[in-house]
Amino acid sequence: MLPVVILPGYLAGAIAYGEMERSLESLGFCVKTVPLLRKTWFPTVGGRSMLPILQLLDETVKQVMRETGSDRINLVGHSAGGWISRIYLGEVAYEVHPTDAGKVTLWKAHPSVATLVTLGTPHVSRERWTKRNLDFVKNNYPGAFHPTVRYVCVAGKAIFGQRKLGSWFAYSSYELTIGQGATWGDGITPIEAAHLEGAENITLDGVLHSPRPGKTWYGSASAVQQWANYLQ
Repeated sequence: MLPVVILPGYLAGAIAYGEMERSLESLGFCVKTVPLLRKTWFPTVGGRSMLPILQLLDETVKQVMRETGSDRINLVGHSAGGWISRIYLGEVAYEVHPTDAGKVTLWKAHPSVATLVTLGTPHVSRERWTKRNLDFVKNNYPGAFHPTVRYVCVAGKAIFGQRKLGSWFAYSSYELTIGQGATWGDGITPIEAAHLEGAENITLDGVLHSPRPGKTWYGSASAVQQWANYLQ
C-alpha cells in the first residue's frame, strides 16, 4: 500500500480530517494530512493565488516520501483541494497571479502520484472568484490529463437543490457552479461538476460535502471504505 496525503478543502484545517485519517489507517494506509489551519487560506481569499497551499502540499508530499521510503503516493483532495492537486501534478508554471512573480510555481509532481482521488471537487465553476484558477487547470490539464495517474472523482448524492427551506443553500451553490440549481449533489458541489472526463467517476448516495453531526460525509468511515478501494 502506498502512503496517502490528504489536502483539505477551502478554508478547512487539517483538524477536520481526523476521522478520514483514522478510517484510512484502519485499512492499513500510512496517512498524513497537509498541516493547514483555517488562517492558512486567508491569503488566497477572493480568487488570489493558491501558492501558499501548493507550497505546503509539496513539503508534505516530500516529507512523507522521505519518511516512508516510497517513491509514489496516493493524493486525496477534498473540495478545492482536488483542483489544487491537479495544478500540483502539472508541467505548466502556475503563473496567473502577478504576486507570484519570481517564486517557484512549478512542481511537476505527476510521476510521484499514483492515484488522485478528488472528493466533492468542483472541477468547473461559474463563480467569478475561482474562474482564473479553474481556467488555468481546465486549459492546461483537461480531464484525466496525466496517463500515469489514476484519477478517481467522487461525488455525493445527498441533497436535491430546491427553492425551499432545507435545500435552498444547495440550490444556490449548484446554480453558482453549473448554472442549474435543480439537480443532485452533496449540498455544495453538484454531481455534474464533481466528475471529470476520463476519470473513474463515482457517486456515493447520502454523502454530504462537509462534516455534520450524525451525518455521513466523504470522511466518514462508511464513505471512506467505498472510495479507498481505488487507492494503490
